Formats: sequence, C-alpha cells, structure tokens
Amino acid sequence: MNDVIKDLSELRLSYEQDELHEAQISDNPHLQFLSWFNHALAANLHEPYAMSLATANAQGRPHVRTVLLRGATEAGYDFYTNYDSQKGLDLAENPYAELLFYWPSIERQVRIGGKVVKISEQESTDYYHKRPRDSQIAAHISTPQSGTIESRELLQQRFQDLQDQVGEQAQLAKPEFWGGYRLEADYYEFWQGRPNRLHDRLSYEKHNGLWILQRLMP
Repeated sequence: MNDVIKDLSELRLSYEQDELHEAQISDNPHLQFLSWFNHALAANLHEPYAMSLATANAQGRPHVRTVLLRGATEAGYDFYTNYDSQKGLDLAENPYAELLFYWPSIERQVRIGGKVVKISEQESTDYYHKRPRDSQIAAHISTPQSGTIESRELLQQRFQDLQDQVGEQAQLAKPEFWGGYRLEADYYEFWQGRPNRLHDRLSYEKHNGLWILQRLMP
C-alpha cells in the first residue's frame, strides 16, 4: 500500500451554481436557514440534517464531531447525546458551541454559533421514545460514551444482554445520563460558493436583540 499522500495542490473545483445577495436574503436568519435547509431536503441530499458540532473544554481544547439536527425553531437547534460524552463534558465546562452544515452538491454551508442549554427532561423523554427500539437499547449500554471498551464483541454482548432482559417490555425508560441540548443562536454565517474563490459570505450577529447583517470577505 502506498503510504504517501499524493500532491493535493492541483485538486480544486469551480463553484458556479448560485449566488447570494443582501437583497435576496431574509432579515431573520432562522428563516433564511429554514429556506436553505428545505432546499437541501428537496434536493434529496444525503442526510442534510447532519451537522458538525464544535465544542471546547475549559482549557480551550477543541473537539468536533458529526451529530444530527433533531429540532429547529426560533428558540434554537436541538441535538441529543449522552451527557457523559466528550461533548457533554465540554458543554458543562464551556456552554458555547458552533454548528456547521455543509452541503457540497449545492455549494453551500451554514455556521450557527451560540450558547448551549439542556432541553427539558420531558422533551428528552418524548424524543427518546420516538427512537427505534434498538437505538434506545444502544443508548443504555454505550456509556460513558467516548469511554474505552475492550472489544467490539463485548459491546455487542452488552447490547444482546439488555435486549434479552427487556424483551417485549412496552416502554424502555430513558437513561438519566441521556438527553437533549439546544443551541440558542447569536451568530449565523451563510456561505455560497462562487467562481474564482470570490465566495459570498453573509453573517448575522445579534446586538441588543437585533440582527445585524454584514458581508464578509471570502
């Protein structure tokens, strides 16, 4: 196997699908996000609701991973996880985070930043019981998330043991260590790829309750 990465300096694309002008964008960044998100859904993109979540601990060390958007309202953007995961530990120390949606086939990305809070226990429970049964079981046995485990076989054995234990039980209780977070946005950036790397970048930043729209250098 060739263990040397080839020269990547000549690999590039020209972005030419669309453009983004201030006159065409909503005054409300959440509505602008919904417009782009619904376009991504209509285009049948693969998991357009997948987003990168960037957090940092108290020492400022960043961590980033892909999670799934599970709610999007004016109040914020929801995702679910194990509270004892690395992301949960980071958010307990530093409650600020950023989301990134990247849709390469339509040459767009959206950044959303803000403070993250836990959603209510009832909301978390309601969503947990909407999940497939096997996903509910996996939430119980995969703890602490990001912790080490001796083997794949041991993980699958834990899954099978709990599956056998609960059987046809009507409802599996939500684990106390699992639930939802909501990012309350105070910053958005909409990026549209353009030719010659002169990309369109429009940002919204909240000041005294008002959204300020600005164009950024590419």
